[in-house]
Amino acid sequence: MDDRSNVITRVLKIFLFICLLLVSGCARYETRMIEATAYCGCKKCCEWERANWKYLKLDFWNRYVSKGAREGKEYTGQTASGDDPQEVSPGLFSSDSAQNPWKIPFRAACPWLWFAEDGTIAADTKYYPFGTRMHVPGYGWGTVSDRGGAIKGPDRIDLFFSSHGDALEWGRRRVKVRIKR
Repeated sequence: MDDRSNVITRVLKIFLFICLLLVSGCARYETRMIEATAYCGCKKCCEWERANWKYLKLDFWNRYVSKGAREGKEYTGQTASGDDPQEVSPGLFSSDSAQNPWKIPFRAACPWLWFAEDGTIAADTKYYPFGTRMHVPGYGWGTVSDRGGAIKGPDRIDLFFSSHGDALEWGRRRVKVRIKR
Protein backbone atom coordinates (compact mmCIF):
# COMPACT_ATOMS: atom_id res chain seq x y z
CA MET A 1 0.00 0.00 0.00
CA ASP A 2 2.85 2.39 0.77
CA ASP A 3 4.50 1.86 -2.61
CA ARG A 4 1.25 2.51 -4.43
CA SER A 5 0.54 5.72 -2.48
CA ASN A 6 4.11 6.91 -3.11
CA VAL A 7 3.67 6.36 -6.84
CA ILE A 8 0.35 8.23 -6.82
CA THR A 9 1.82 11.18 -4.90
CA ARG A 10 4.80 11.32 -7.29
CA VAL A 11 2.49 11.30 -10.31
CA LEU A 12 0.36 14.04 -8.74
CA LYS A 13 3.44 16.13 -7.96
CA ILE A 14 4.70 15.77 -11.54
CA PHE A 15 1.25 16.61 -12.88
CA LEU A 16 1.02 19.73 -10.68
CA PHE A 17 4.55 20.76 -11.64
CA ILE A 18 3.71 20.50 -15.36
CA CYS A 19 0.48 22.44 -14.83
CA LEU A 20 2.36 25.21 -13.01
CA LEU A 21 4.93 25.39 -15.79
CA LEU A 22 2.23 25.69 -18.42
CA VAL A 23 0.26 28.33 -16.53
CA SER A 24 3.26 30.44 -15.56
CA GLY A 25 4.83 30.24 -19.01
CA CYS A 26 1.81 31.58 -20.86
CA ALA A 27 2.19 35.13 -22.09
CA ARG A 28 -0.39 37.74 -21.18
CA TYR A 29 -1.49 40.18 -23.86
CA GLU A 30 -3.14 43.55 -23.47
CA THR A 31 -4.90 45.20 -26.40
CA ARG A 32 -4.96 48.98 -26.62
CA MET A 33 -5.74 51.68 -29.19
CA ILE A 34 -2.50 53.59 -29.70
CA GLU A 35 -1.44 56.42 -31.97
CA ALA A 36 1.56 55.11 -33.93
CA THR A 37 3.83 57.55 -35.74
CA ALA A 38 6.62 56.55 -38.13
CA TYR A 39 10.19 57.83 -38.03
CA CYS A 40 13.50 57.03 -39.69
CA GLY A 41 17.13 57.92 -39.00
CA CYS A 42 17.22 60.94 -41.33
CA LYS A 43 17.99 64.46 -40.19
CA LYS A 44 14.36 65.56 -40.56
CA CYS A 45 13.02 62.81 -38.27
CA CYS A 46 15.87 62.69 -35.74
CA GLU A 47 16.90 66.38 -35.77
CA TRP A 48 20.59 66.14 -36.56
CA GLU A 49 22.86 68.10 -38.90
CA ARG A 50 26.18 67.52 -40.55
CA ALA A 51 29.18 69.45 -39.27
CA ASN A 52 29.36 71.90 -36.38
CA TRP A 53 29.99 75.63 -36.35
CA LYS A 54 32.49 74.96 -33.57
CA TYR A 55 34.72 73.51 -36.32
CA LEU A 56 33.57 76.06 -38.96
CA LYS A 57 31.46 73.32 -40.58
CA LEU A 58 34.65 71.67 -41.90
CA ASP A 59 33.93 68.35 -40.16
CA PHE A 60 31.08 67.51 -42.58
CA TRP A 61 31.49 63.75 -41.95
CA ASN A 62 30.29 64.13 -38.33
CA ARG A 63 26.66 64.49 -37.24
CA TYR A 64 25.44 66.61 -34.34
CA VAL A 65 22.09 66.97 -32.57
CA SER A 66 20.48 70.20 -33.75
CA LYS A 67 17.61 70.61 -31.22
CA GLY A 68 16.64 69.71 -27.70
CA ALA A 69 18.55 69.05 -24.49
CA ARG A 70 21.46 67.37 -26.32
CA GLU A 71 21.93 70.18 -28.87
CA GLY A 72 25.52 70.33 -30.15
CA LYS A 73 26.42 66.84 -28.91
CA GLU A 74 27.44 64.10 -31.34
CA TYR A 75 24.59 62.12 -32.92
CA THR A 76 25.31 58.37 -33.04
CA GLY A 77 21.98 57.12 -34.38
CA GLN A 78 21.62 54.60 -31.55
CA THR A 79 18.47 54.16 -29.50
CA ALA A 80 18.16 55.18 -25.86
CA SER A 81 18.89 51.59 -24.82
CA GLY A 82 22.13 51.60 -26.87
CA ASP A 83 20.94 49.42 -29.78
CA ASP A 84 21.00 50.22 -33.46
CA PRO A 85 17.43 50.77 -34.67
CA GLN A 86 16.04 48.27 -37.16
CA GLU A 87 12.93 47.82 -39.24
CA VAL A 88 10.75 44.72 -38.93
CA SER A 89 12.02 41.72 -40.91
CA PRO A 90 9.23 39.16 -41.41
CA GLY A 91 11.46 36.15 -42.19
CA LEU A 92 11.11 33.30 -44.66
CA PHE A 93 8.34 31.38 -42.91
CA SER A 94 5.83 34.19 -42.45
CA SER A 95 2.48 35.33 -43.71
CA ASP A 96 4.34 38.04 -45.65
CA SER A 97 6.01 35.33 -47.75
CA ALA A 98 2.60 33.85 -48.50
CA GLN A 99 1.22 37.25 -49.50
CA ASN A 100 4.33 38.19 -51.53
CA PRO A 101 5.65 34.94 -53.04
CA TRP A 102 8.17 36.76 -55.26
CA LYS A 103 10.19 37.55 -52.09
CA ILE A 104 10.71 33.86 -51.24
CA PRO A 105 13.75 33.26 -53.55
CA PHE A 106 15.59 36.26 -52.05
CA ARG A 107 14.80 35.22 -48.50
CA ALA A 108 15.74 31.59 -49.20
CA ALA A 109 19.08 32.59 -50.77
CA CYS A 110 20.14 34.75 -47.82
CA PRO A 111 20.32 32.89 -44.49
CA TRP A 112 20.08 36.13 -42.47
CA LEU A 113 16.60 36.66 -43.98
CA TRP A 114 15.25 33.28 -42.84
CA PHE A 115 14.30 34.39 -39.33
CA ALA A 116 11.95 37.18 -38.29
CA GLU A 117 13.37 40.16 -36.40
CA ASP A 118 11.49 42.68 -34.30
CA GLY A 119 11.44 46.32 -35.30
CA THR A 120 12.39 49.21 -33.05
CA ILE A 121 9.61 50.98 -31.18
CA ALA A 122 9.99 54.21 -29.24
CA ALA A 123 7.60 54.59 -26.30
CA ASP A 124 7.24 56.25 -22.93
CA THR A 125 9.31 53.95 -20.69
CA LYS A 126 7.21 54.81 -17.63
CA TYR A 127 4.44 52.72 -19.19
CA TYR A 128 6.38 50.36 -21.46
CA PRO A 129 9.90 49.51 -20.20
CA PHE A 130 12.70 48.58 -22.58
CA GLY A 131 12.16 45.07 -23.94
CA THR A 132 8.35 45.23 -24.08
CA ARG A 133 7.12 43.47 -27.23
CA MET A 134 4.20 44.85 -29.22
CA HIS A 135 2.39 43.72 -32.35
CA VAL A 136 1.29 46.64 -34.51
CA PRO A 137 -1.06 45.76 -37.40
CA GLY A 138 0.57 46.69 -40.70
CA TYR A 139 4.03 46.88 -39.10
CA GLY A 140 4.56 43.58 -37.26
CA TRP A 141 6.28 42.71 -33.99
CA GLY A 142 8.49 45.33 -32.42
CA THR A 143 10.44 45.80 -29.20
CA VAL A 144 10.56 48.99 -27.16
CA SER A 145 14.19 50.11 -27.19
CA ASP A 146 13.92 53.87 -27.63
CA ARG A 147 12.29 56.96 -26.17
CA GLY A 148 11.03 59.89 -28.18
CA GLY A 149 11.04 63.50 -27.10
CA ALA A 150 7.34 63.97 -27.93
CA ILE A 151 6.14 60.59 -26.68
CA LYS A 152 4.19 61.05 -23.48
CA GLY A 153 1.71 58.60 -22.00
CA PRO A 154 0.62 55.07 -22.78
CA ASP A 155 -1.27 55.94 -25.97
CA ARG A 156 1.66 57.03 -28.20
CA ILE A 157 4.49 55.10 -29.87
CA ASP A 158 6.93 55.69 -32.71
CA LEU A 159 7.83 52.96 -35.21
CA PHE A 160 11.24 52.84 -36.91
CA PHE A 161 11.45 52.56 -40.71
CA SER A 162 14.69 52.30 -42.65
CA SER A 163 13.70 54.89 -45.28
CA HIS A 164 12.09 58.30 -45.05
CA GLY A 165 9.67 57.41 -47.87
CA ASP A 166 8.36 54.38 -45.95
CA ALA A 167 7.99 56.51 -42.82
CA LEU A 168 6.01 59.13 -44.74
CA GLU A 169 3.83 56.41 -46.26
CA TRP A 170 2.97 55.09 -42.79
CA GLY A 171 2.49 58.59 -41.35
CA ARG A 172 0.39 58.65 -38.20
CA ARG A 173 -2.30 56.07 -37.50
CA ARG A 174 -4.51 54.95 -34.64
CA VAL A 175 -4.16 51.18 -34.45
CA LYS A 176 -5.15 48.39 -32.08
CA VAL A 177 -1.83 47.19 -30.63
CA ARG A 178 -1.26 43.88 -28.81
CA ILE A 179 1.17 44.36 -25.95
CA LYS A 180 2.96 41.34 -24.48
CA ARG A 181 3.30 41.70 -20.72
